[in-house]
Amino acid sequence: MPQARPVRAKKPERLEARIAPEKKRLIERAAELEGLSMTDFMVSKLGAAAIETIRDFETLRLQDESRAVFVAALLNPPEPNEAAKRAVALYKEQMAL
Repeated sequence: MPQARPVRAKKPERLEARIAPEKKRLIERAAELEGLSMTDFMVSKLGAAAIETIRDFETLRLQDESRAVFVAALLNPPEPNEAAKRAVALYKEQMAL
């Protein structure tokens, strides 16, 4: 019987940035206050910021008239057209197999 190969952890990648000395001192101080190394502080904060940025980008935000049109369509959907009816029939046919 073949032996399983051990799973290797992925090697961390390097990320570099050039910043003004005052910003570096600011980041060092913040990391110190949280009891983290500067690297751990930056990775933590950048990861959280990346998640928030992606969530904000992917979240649908409607304002005023757009919101009213969207809600109206949800509450009073139009009758399905022929293409929608065919799609439902095809779906039901494929699911019956």
